[in-house]
Amino acid sequence: MHLIRAILIFGVAGFLMAFGILLIGRLFRPQRSNPDKASAYECGETPIGPARVQFDLRFYVVALVFLIFDVELALFYPWAVLYGGAAGAVDGDALPQVRWAALWDMLFFFAVIVVGFVYLWRFGYLDWVRSAAAQPEQPQQQVLMRVPPPVEPYLKRHSAPPLSAGS
Repeated sequence: MHLIRAILIFGVAGFLMAFGILLIGRLFRPQRSNPDKASAYECGETPIGPARVQFDLRFYVVALVFLIFDVELALFYPWAVLYGGAAGAVDGDALPQVRWAALWDMLFFFAVIVVGFVYLWRFGYLDWVRSAAAQPEQPQQQVLMRVPPPVEPYLKRHSAPPLSAGS
């Protein structure tokens, strides 16, 4: 009962401290709104275009493969420590059976990971630059730049008429 009460007091105190600091900051900071605060920060540059940019899926595939193999390596170490130290935990007659069962379990786990890796490798998901022959040709798109707002009225007054499509 004392342990539950101590854990409850610790949790409530932690919540109150975090919430209290946020509340104090909200009450005492100056409330000055500015459009620059609401804009996306891009290293001091004026944002151009949408904030959501579609990244190439290869970034995500490489990151996920790294995580999978990292977790696999993290699981291999405790297995190896327990597998090597199993002699003290099991009777002498059952020790070979436990070791073989642990070995087959880990080999199955490793085989599943290797099959996934071979699949990714075989179908080219790990190739950083894919060949141009495998990709269909995409039409060129015209890139439009947004002119900063203070310059727009000046350009509208002093610009030449737009060129026709035939010239």
